[in-house]
Amino acid sequence: MNKPRGFLSILVPSATVFLSSACIMILELVAGRLVSRHLGSSLYTWTSVIGVVLAGITIGNYLGGRIADRFPARKTLAVLFALCSAACVITVVLNNLAGRWIWLWKFDWPLRVFTHVSLVFLIPSTLLGTISPLVAKMALDRGLPTGRTVGDIYAWGAAGSIAGTFLAGFYLIAAMGTVAIIWMVAAVLLIMAILYRTKFWPLYLWAAIFIALMASATAPTAIAGNIGVNLALREQPDPDILYEDESQYGHIIVQRLSKSPDKRNFIINKMTHSAVIMNNIQDLQLSYEKSYAVATHRLSRDKNKFSVLVLGGGGYVFPRYVQEVWPGTHIDVVEIDPSVTEAARRAFGLKEDSTINTFSMDARNYLDELLEKKNNGEQITQYDFIYGDAFNSLGSAPYQLATKEFNDKINRILAEDGAYIVNVIDIYDSGLLLGAVINTLQQTFPNVYVLSNFLPRNISDNFVIIATKQQVDLENINADKPIEGRDLQVLSDADMETLKEKAHRVTLTDNYAPVENLLVPVVHYEAKHSLAMQYLKQAKQLAEKKKWNKSTAKFKDAISTDALTSIAAYRGIANNLIKQGRLEEAVNAAKSALEYNNKAHILRSVASIYNYIGVTLKKLGRNKEASEYFRKVIRQYRQDLVGEPDSVEIIINLANALAEDGAFSEAAEYFQKAVDINPLDVETRLLLANALLFQKRYDETTEQLREGVKYMLDNNRKDSAAKLQKFLESVKSSQLKQNIGK
Repeated sequence: MNKPRGFLSILVPSATVFLSSACIMILELVAGRLVSRHLGSSLYTWTSVIGVVLAGITIGNYLGGRIADRFPARKTLAVLFALCSAACVITVVLNNLAGRWIWLWKFDWPLRVFTHVSLVFLIPSTLLGTISPLVAKMALDRGLPTGRTVGDIYAWGAAGSIAGTFLAGFYLIAAMGTVAIIWMVAAVLLIMAILYRTKFWPLYLWAAIFIALMASATAPTAIAGNIGVNLALREQPDPDILYEDESQYGHIIVQRLSKSPDKRNFIINKMTHSAVIMNNIQDLQLSYEKSYAVATHRLSRDKNKFSVLVLGGGGYVFPRYVQEVWPGTHIDVVEIDPSVTEAARRAFGLKEDSTINTFSMDARNYLDELLEKKNNGEQITQYDFIYGDAFNSLGSAPYQLATKEFNDKINRILAEDGAYIVNVIDIYDSGLLLGAVINTLQQTFPNVYVLSNFLPRNISDNFVIIATKQQVDLENINADKPIEGRDLQVLSDADMETLKEKAHRVTLTDNYAPVENLLVPVVHYEAKHSLAMQYLKQAKQLAEKKKWNKSTAKFKDAISTDALTSIAAYRGIANNLIKQGRLEEAVNAAKSALEYNNKAHILRSVASIYNYIGVTLKKLGRNKEASEYFRKVIRQYRQDLVGEPDSVEIIINLANALAEDGAFSEAAEYFQKAVDINPLDVETRLLLANALLFQKRYDETTEQLREGVKYMLDNNRKDSAAKLQKFLESVKSSQLKQNIGK
């Protein structure tokens, strides 16, 4: 009889510590994913999460032991489980709030990550850490053998941790999403509290509150959504987010940046991986993709099609660019996350029946499989171009894709006249990662070249490295300019030697590849840039509330924090002044942007600033001066079109500038060109109609709108068709009134 009684006596404590330990590990795994929405996913994130959770457990164990000596275990466990449940709910709130707190953005990046994680997860970890000592005390109070009881409690706690780890990592995160998991853990902890003390009425009060809060946080109704946002149980809704998903690898967002043209960003764990103009894949948006294109055009001059391997799919922008520019090219993409490919299909323009071959696996494993086939005598693809995009600017870097061993594998599947092209984000003045990658590639490839943008050498830049088996000619690489509106420069041998010296001639290997440490200067810079962007965001919010002085102060904070934001900030200041009727001061603010830009050498194209000054001068009635600036705008955009002849964005900007300068006939020609390139863009069709209308070309306006309505209906764009039809009716009405007046 003693054995069954002993088993039952240890069953409840064992089950309790099993569940509490499982909850801790589930929370730990979810923590890294939850904060990645604000901080990205990097070594800093996971180091902070693991350290903070362990610190919380340690503090909790210490406090739990003392609580166990002073209070009855069973009643105390009920209270602690209820507090743990409440702490989980507060975790959701604190994470949403911490992402908005500007004072956190002022910290050095690693400190900011650690502080954010500590604020959000230290309290629940500490409370959960108090459970085990109380459970052990409860078990020992039942007269069970000390050694065996303590051993059982530790064993069941470890088993719960293992179960929680596998359950969260292999199933829950992909099936439910991080926020839903936290609510589930909070519910389990609340049930545990009630089971330990069924007649304690405050627990039922908390249960009622909990259900109401969970409904506010998760229910798909507008009322629940508004309440959830106001209580910080939900993130602020963003109408520009067109697609959102959470996979086993990351948090994926597709965000619309503008409607005309339809420009979108592909974001994974806070980092922009791709940008696209929908229905115009050749209008590349990101600088490194443009550099890829320039290099590919130069190195493939005698080929109409070739074989390509892209390591990392992201939004599949560059693979689709290659597919369209070189039809018939064999394209393989290795993307570890199937959800990324699905997002690209559903919201980023990748066709379901695309001929691009996707392999959902780690890039290194893909190479290993290819080489295994080659070793077995099988025929494998020898790629003409292999593109790698492994590093981002927040310290997240799959080191295994940067080592000499990996480069050696690349070398074996690369054609003799092929090129391995890699994107690396770094700052030239520090150059730690860039120098290490150059040095490592030179251990495998006899020829290594580096393409750089003409940016100041003390700011973060996208460097594109080209590694080849044979020498290639990159001299005058900007001469043909198939894509790039901004020039590229090829770093000299002396520059590369300098970079290698800065990196202490480190060779990255499978045994030694401290890429996160090499990225530290970039992380510091990006932290400053992020702070400046937060200032810009706050300034715009203050402007919407008509708090002009406070808004202007925030714009100035942005300028002093990061010079790259000066253009947007000075434009914001000018906007504030315009809305206050202080047009002369607005012109001076815009001119300050020009002076600041020229002094800091930030941008090569300042057409947008010229346009802003021209529009403001026009409002002041200073039409002659305004026209001078519009002509500068027009001249600049014409130059940009030489490099990017099919860029809808540049074409529309040029057309708008021509219209502002009164050249409506030529503006209409460019609007028509933009419509021809992207016929589904309803806003561009309306701009064309307006340009024709200003010239009183009513018949052409009517015909253009009718064609647009028909085209939209043929392509199942009923809303766009209705918009064009409404404008068409207003044109007919205006024309009728004019005819009656005659």
